[in-house]
Amino acid sequence: MKLKGKVHKFGANVDTDAIIPARYLNISEPEKLAKQCMEDIAPEFITKVTPGDIIVATANFGYGSSREHAPLAIKACGISCVIAQSFARIFFRNAINIGLPLLECAEAANEIEDGDILEVDLSSWEIKNISKHKTFMANPYPEFMMGIINAGGLIEYTKKRRGNSPSP
Repeated sequence: MKLKGKVHKFGANVDTDAIIPARYLNISEPEKLAKQCMEDIAPEFITKVTPGDIIVATANFGYGSSREHAPLAIKACGISCVIAQSFARIFFRNAINIGLPLLECAEAANEIEDGDILEVDLSSWEIKNISKHKTFMANPYPEFMMGIINAGGLIEYTKKRRGNSPSP
């Protein structure tokens, strides 16, 4: 799977409250959550995102509470993947469960800048910075996790593995 988009760059320690403020946790519809994504740290973010764009951040992206709203808001606003040096463990799990690819690559996270155009190949884990003609390699997922991403999330992955049979 290949992804291509413009970079929206963030620094270290972007917590789940910054991704989707707690005042919106009563919202469950992804399209409504998307409208509030990053509003407290980058009010213009949602007006600049186009489908396929990519978030790049430095360390500890998504730390804080275990709310599932954060990766859901990111995916719903059109972000195709997030690249960072590191991710909070619960955020990482929640993102994979909804089919949002996360790529860990310290070198890419440090060198890529806001506005760069990237091409990400999830089959080879290659991150190409088209703007700067530089290539990076992300840490690959285990095969089962890539299966979850390719299926669009854990629910769809589970349905496919069960042969789409109804629940007992």
